[in-house]
Amino acid sequence: MGGTRFFFVNGAEALLRTLVAADVDVCFANPGTSEMHFVAALDRVPGMRAVLGLFEGVVTGMADGYARMAGKPPVTLLHLGPGLANGLANLHNARRAASPIVNVVGDHAVTHAQYDAPLASDVVGFARPVSAWVHSAVSARTVGADTARAVQAARQYPGQIATLILPADVAWNEGASPAAALAPVGPADVSADAVAAAVAAVRSAGSRAAILMRGQALQDRGLRAAGRIAAATGARLLCDTFAPRLARGAGRVAVERLPYFAEQLVESLSTIEHLIIVGSKPPVSFFAYPGKPGWCTPEGAAITYLAHAHEDGVAGLEAVAAEFSAKPAPVELVLPDEPEGPLNQFTIGQVVARHLPENAIVSDEGATNSLGPGLALATARPHDHLSLTGGSIGQGLPLAGGAAVACPDRKVVCLHGDGGAMYTVQSLWTQARENLDVTTIIFSNRAYSILQIELSRTGARDLLGEGDDKALSMFDLSNPDLDWVQLAGGMGVSAVRVHDVAEFSSAFRSAMNQRGPRLIEAVL
Repeated sequence: MGGTRFFFVNGAEALLRTLVAADVDVCFANPGTSEMHFVAALDRVPGMRAVLGLFEGVVTGMADGYARMAGKPPVTLLHLGPGLANGLANLHNARRAASPIVNVVGDHAVTHAQYDAPLASDVVGFARPVSAWVHSAVSARTVGADTARAVQAARQYPGQIATLILPADVAWNEGASPAAALAPVGPADVSADAVAAAVAAVRSAGSRAAILMRGQALQDRGLRAAGRIAAATGARLLCDTFAPRLARGAGRVAVERLPYFAEQLVESLSTIEHLIIVGSKPPVSFFAYPGKPGWCTPEGAAITYLAHAHEDGVAGLEAVAAEFSAKPAPVELVLPDEPEGPLNQFTIGQVVARHLPENAIVSDEGATNSLGPGLALATARPHDHLSLTGGSIGQGLPLAGGAAVACPDRKVVCLHGDGGAMYTVQSLWTQARENLDVTTIIFSNRAYSILQIELSRTGARDLLGEGDDKALSMFDLSNPDLDWVQLAGGMGVSAVRVHDVAEFSSAFRSAMNQRGPRLIEAVL
């Protein structure tokens, strides 16, 4: 007799075989005792790459970077509730980025739960705030099917986090079988009424209309359609301050990034009479401030949703663009001259823009030092720009590592503030171990500069005591100074410290001409 041949394995192997069959083939992991059968199965199941991170925030951040660039989910392997909790900050960022990720979180054996062992915790409670789908496996016989559902949930457009909790005995019990992959849930169609409303809006408002885009709309196909609309009507093209992935540089259609500070955001949008939204939300300030607005769309401005996040915004833009005959105006390649003067974010940005290779990936957590590179890179060679989507710092380093795993033939440059980089400094070790082609630039100003700014903007600076520096010391990273050359070297990454533009330019050009991880500490 012909037909399907079934075979039985333990639960962990069934889980892994189901993942590989569903084209999930990279595992970012920090395992513990409860996950040992999953780890053992890695040797028995071909097709799964395993990447070790030394902290769960590194694991989840790498998963986010991989998902953004690969366009498909990786799997993370995390140890019980505390391990998941350690990774929550970058899962928060990944959720805001709509990154597809499958988390596998080990748990105590079902039969052991009655003893309330020291590592027992509410794993579901930890997972729920960052997960669109959460399930705890109860049997080795059904864990394959659970896994297939987790992958399908992660792939639901535009991307979600799915968390599958794997009790140890479900992993080690025999009698399991892999499950077939389920079809992903793609984007919903944009309605004809939404297209008609958007066409009417850009025709009537012209240059006082703006199209705010996110997700796939910020890749080449969506940008070309948006560029046609802008060329015909004068409408402004906008993206969120922290867009998950933005195609930038020569040959692309330029998009304005919304300013970070609320007052600048309000001023930027002050002339807008009609806001058309594609996969995003109306802009709001990052925080509430005394006496300042939180809602930043001008009063009286109309808002039209061409496409919600779960809808096909690219097709929607193309349908609107079909009503116009104009051609988009792509960005021309303009590289800065080799800069002179002090070493700062603007001269660093000019060097990066001048020497960044085509098709590079920029992971940006430069914080207060992001403006200079952002301006210079606008007309650089074409590249992808990845942002700190959820505002939880410590994303840039692992995000860069995950992007390098997804795109091994592309140069990755990570722009990072020194304070935020210390959150996930262990990323450097994984970069060295996996020989990832990442060049990290540390803006070493030895301070949480953004918080020094926010102290004034919130009005709290007026409340400081006389002659007491306890408050200001909370934003100061000196005493002792961080030594990034030693930190990187201790984890196997070649590093150099630079103090002027000539030194920085030499170091950056050298890094662009070599493969493998490099770090440049730019002392500002």
